[in-house]
Amino acid sequence: MRRDRVEVAGRNNEPDDDCCGGPGAGATEATIALSGDGSCIAEARHQATAFLTRHESGDRPRVPARVVGLAELVVSELVTNACKYAPGPVLLSLRLAGEALEVEVWDSAPVLPTASNADPQRVGRHGLEIVKAVAADLAVLRDTVGKRVTARILLDPA
Repeated sequence: MRRDRVEVAGRNNEPDDDCCGGPGAGATEATIALSGDGSCIAEARHQATAFLTRHESGDRPRVPARVVGLAELVVSELVTNACKYAPGPVLLSLRLAGEALEVEVWDSAPVLPTASNADPQRVGRHGLEIVKAVAADLAVLRDTVGKRVTARILLDPA
């Protein structure tokens, strides 16, 4: 599968029990298939919150409320962009990896997103700017079909 890494300067399935809360509760990754219509945005936020709060027990410390809030914001912005600009389903992947939460959204559109320059007069199209402002890293990977946008949110920014 071909992937080009581009740094940017900027049907709602429940995660299965083995992934996030059942017998494999120590797992730190979930992938959720979303329909791609407008109703999946709220579902994506809900799934992100559920994933993060499932990890409050076990070998990982509690995910700070600040990170949960930032994750909801980042998920909302990235999934909104995918629903708005790409036809078809969307995949949301969440990973607690080391010192960060990785939020990855795949969609079928081949066009890579770009953040616009700040413009207080512009209505809308601020999503990628917001993600860039709250994420430690933001990257776009072109896939053979579509692209993946990945944002890393530090669990402890200190």
